[in-house]
Amino acid sequence: MTTQDKSKAMPARKDFHKEYEITTRWLDNDQFGHINNVNYYSFFDTIVNQFLINEANYSPMQSDKIGLMVESNCRYLKSLSYPDKLIGAFRVKKLGNSSVSYEVGIFKQHQEQLCALGTLTHVFVNRDDSKPSPIPEALRTVLSKAIYN
Repeated sequence: MTTQDKSKAMPARKDFHKEYEITTRWLDNDQFGHINNVNYYSFFDTIVNQFLINEANYSPMQSDKIGLMVESNCRYLKSLSYPDKLIGAFRVKKLGNSSVSYEVGIFKQHQEQLCALGTLTHVFVNRDDSKPSPIPEALRTVLSKAIYN
């Protein structure tokens, strides 16, 4: 697959449901002057949880249903570094009975080119016994509105 083919397969900024600002920090850079790969996963996790808390009124510390991250990956497309100002764009890729897969796109602020794409999957479980449980209906309603078709 050529670079051009890869970019055609990638989502555009307009394809995402919600955007959040990300502040980079000096310590995010690695010895090569790029944001280190581990920080992207922190960005993804923050964006997903910001959506759940702000848009769905989900309370991860009090809810009897908790989302456990069971899978995550990242496609790195363009280098970023401090002091870049970033946008984390959120959407739901797939909504199941007890699981939900998200995509988080990382963009430079005021730019349309996708720099990284994270895919993450939560399985919702009962807090007490960690057994899979259906996603609460109020949360499911909000997540269903964020699905990209």
